[in-house]
Amino acid sequence: MMRLHCMLLSSVITLAVAGTAFAEDTLTVTSWGGAYTKSQDEAFFKPFAKETGTKILQDEWDGSTAKLKGMVETGQVTWDVVDVEPSHALQGCDEGWLETIDYSKLGGKDAFIDGAAMDCAVATIVFGTIYAYDAAKFPNGGPTTMADLFDTAKFPGPRALRKSPKTTLEFALIADGVKPAEVYDVLGTPEGVDRAFKKLDTIKKDVKVWWTAGAQPPQLLADGEVVMTTAWNGRIYDAVKNSGKNFKIVWDGQGMDFNLWAEPKGSKNKELADKFVAFTVNPDVMAQQSKYISYGPTLKAAIAKVPADILVDLPTAPENTKTAFVVSSEFWADHDEELTERFNKWLAQ
Repeated sequence: MMRLHCMLLSSVITLAVAGTAFAEDTLTVTSWGGAYTKSQDEAFFKPFAKETGTKILQDEWDGSTAKLKGMVETGQVTWDVVDVEPSHALQGCDEGWLETIDYSKLGGKDAFIDGAAMDCAVATIVFGTIYAYDAAKFPNGGPTTMADLFDTAKFPGPRALRKSPKTTLEFALIADGVKPAEVYDVLGTPEGVDRAFKKLDTIKKDVKVWWTAGAQPPQLLADGEVVMTTAWNGRIYDAVKNSGKNFKIVWDGQGMDFNLWAEPKGSKNKELADKFVAFTVNPDVMAQQSKYISYGPTLKAAIAKVPADILVDLPTAPENTKTAFVVSSEFWADHDEELTERFNKWLAQ
């Protein structure tokens, strides 16, 4: 009887330990879904699982700050690592619901391109807000500069722009002659804001569509509704690569932006989360994601490891960054509300 009792007790302990081990070896990573998460699965999730034996549980979110913040405040944190935007990283740091990143374990902040190493989130990809055109509409040569987007005399035809002041105002200033490196110095003044809207006035009647979803720009070009449009580079690349469209990207004046890993405070798997983030922030590993989606790596050393035939289509290709600017999350955190209000009033006029 005692032997049976001991065997049963041993079995219970074994199951408990196994359950604990399972919990420790399971990591929940939350991202945005679609082709983007698929690229993360191929480049990061599967290799990490293979190397460490960790089971990656994938979840999706829509960027709702309330949900992420609420998890931390209630102590019910079910996400260990979350793919966030810069605005989330700023807010989470300021309000204390995201962990601080220890860059001493990631090669230091200088290992990253400008803007990628935030205090409470580390960027793994760069996407570009660019403009693109239908090459069939310009058989004698298409536009090449940001100024050309606004030049309807030289390049006639309807346009589409994003229904947001973010990047739209920056593009207007660059088209008006402001150097990309100085765009926020200018936009941070009342005179600069007036200048941006004055430039937008010159093209307003030619903007047929103000788009709100990333899928719209390539569809608008494909349908012939517009001849050129601002867009996210990945959407245009996908239309060219997978649908055979004859669209061309103009990289001049592109706005470079990031997606980043963040760790919510209160995760029971912080050590494993740290290990996962460090795994992805490795030049050899990070360079793999660009094989699956046309976004660029943020580690300088990783950029050098991307094959040349892939690099040419990425926002971080040296040729594509010559006149680029990094979208300032700090600027938009301070000015988004007021500029959105003015932008919407301008649209309604």
